Amino acid sequence: MKYLSGTAVWRVLVLLIAVLVGLLLVPSARATLVDGLEYATFLVAPSAEKAFERGERHFDVTDPYAYDLSRAEYYFRQAIELDPQYPHAHHQIARILFLKGLFDAALAQIEMEIKNQGEVEPNTYYVRGLIHGFREDYVAAEADYRTFLKKDPKNWAATNDLAWILLKDNRPLEALHAIDEVLPYWPINPWLFNNRATALYELERLDEAIGDARRASTLVQDVSEEDWAVAYPGNDPGSAGDGLRAFKEAVAKNLEKIEQAWAEQNPTAGLPL
Repeated sequence: MKYLSGTAVWRVLVLLIAVLVGLLLVPSARATLVDGLEYATFLVAPSAEKAFERGERHFDVTDPYAYDLSRAEYYFRQAIELDPQYPHAHHQIARILFLKGLFDAALAQIEMEIKNQGEVEPNTYYVRGLIHGFREDYVAAEADYRTFLKKDPKNWAATNDLAWILLKDNRPLEALHAIDEVLPYWPINPWLFNNRATALYELERLDEAIGDARRASTLVQDVSEEDWAVAYPGNDPGSAGDGLRAFKEAVAKNLEKIEQAWAEQNPTAGLPL
């Protein structure tokens, strides 16, 4: 029977101690042996690239088990500590802080990404547009979305968010025009039809608004939790069911509001078929 040499035993003991330390220090309440090993191997040979890869693993919505915003943020910050200009690290931290509702901190991170990387990654402007939008800085948000759309003019999500900003800024006609530019490429998209119905409602074009609201109500029934997760990348994959239900409720309420307005405007007529 073969026995491990003294050196080999020592190496095994060092690794086990490192894993135990990793389990104690890993930035998450849900620490496993895999997490401890991941953390221990990072401590043994840290690098910005390795840190960023681990951050991406824990920010991956396709892997619900590994998804963990705290660990993702920790590793992205380690990447920056090791390389202050590491590409996309500030961007990812900004997304995480945005998801946590820390909009000012998120804005500072995305500004740093743009300062370091410029227009290399158009998605950075998309993220900044979201942050500006939730901070109710609609002019800045519009500028960011339009910058992104110059690179990807048929992108439905950015157009839908631009329309949302324009609606919040009381500019429904511009929101309608923005949606109409991309709708031919996305003819079964409930998000676009729902916002289009809202724009038409605010323009008091209720006959058209009802049609779009009904279209959105029909189309949203075919949206799966996977579709919702794709539409909201970075969100906790475990929240997809709740998010989808909330979206369906919003579409239903929008239709109800528009139909009620139409009925008040046409008190002697039944709702259009």
